[in-house]
Amino acid sequence: MLPATRSAAQGKKKFLNEPLIKSIYTADPSAHVFNGKIYIYPSHDIDAGIPENDNGDHFAMRDYHILSMDRIGGPVTDHGVALDIKNIPWAGRQLWAPDAAYKNGTYYLYFPVKDKQDVFHIGVATSKNPAGPFKAEPKPIAGSFSIDPAVFTDTNGQSYMYFGGIWGGQLQRWAKGKYEANGSKTDLQQDNSPALSCKVVKLKANMKEFDGKVRDVIILDEHGKPLLGKDHNRRFFEGSWMHKYNGKYYFTYSTGDTHFLAYAIGDNPMGPFKYKGIFMKPVQGWTTHHSIVEFKGKWYIFYHDTELSGKTHLRNVKVTELHHNADGSIQMIETVKE
Repeated sequence: MLPATRSAAQGKKKFLNEPLIKSIYTADPSAHVFNGKIYIYPSHDIDAGIPENDNGDHFAMRDYHILSMDRIGGPVTDHGVALDIKNIPWAGRQLWAPDAAYKNGTYYLYFPVKDKQDVFHIGVATSKNPAGPFKAEPKPIAGSFSIDPAVFTDTNGQSYMYFGGIWGGQLQRWAKGKYEANGSKTDLQQDNSPALSCKVVKLKANMKEFDGKVRDVIILDEHGKPLLGKDHNRRFFEGSWMHKYNGKYYFTYSTGDTHFLAYAIGDNPMGPFKYKGIFMKPVQGWTTHHSIVEFKGKWYIFYHDTELSGKTHLRNVKVTELHHNADGSIQMIETVKE
């Protein structure tokens, strides 16, 4: 078990859900249904003794543990280390939020990690078992950058990757099409310009390469205009996800510095998407990073907070049911009450 680090103030809070596991710190849970079970691909938080800063250097993760469960509310299995940073030939540091996919007998683990020049790219590793272990490709995916890969496979079999995160995720450093090491820390001061956007790209059938051009995920406001940089409560920041419901594509994401989970709906997986609202209020911790999955006729959201530690870099994953209303909107979720 992890050491008890919660403060007395935290003890007065009422949390909506219990952590799925308490033996290690986990975050950024990407959940998928494989072979009738739920597999969760989270970050593995550790305390590396690095002071907190806006670049996120204190998020110094070094490996992945994969979790599984036969049913919601049932026992959770930790399958141990599925991929270690020392076994990724091109990796430097910071093994951040991953995702996974399956096609033609192979499971794919997508991961962001800084290369040896301290630039984030996205890599891919493969396994014949959804719990791993996974073997990394020798190089990152060509044309990839930034963080938070999320892979969605449509009903026609075409797969897409959504990725990107600003601030420590470096997305702002790619704003002009190539990496600028001394670029702005963030675009949040660009109040009257369209906000930096998440990226989307088709994947080739081999699931290891981009197929075509990386595009912006366009999020439009109620007037059909792109969200602006000053719109902190609605703009994309990081942690995107895609799910399909009643023929519509739901692009969900974190607003980052304002800590909401928001959603926008479109008719095409590559957008554009019309902003619809927020569906999860701020969790305890700096922000949350989620996934949404259908299992046995119900929808669930996996997310994280800091109930166990009270520290932003030592998080724990949770799950709760997610409800779509008759009009297609998503019901609000409050994960903590004072």
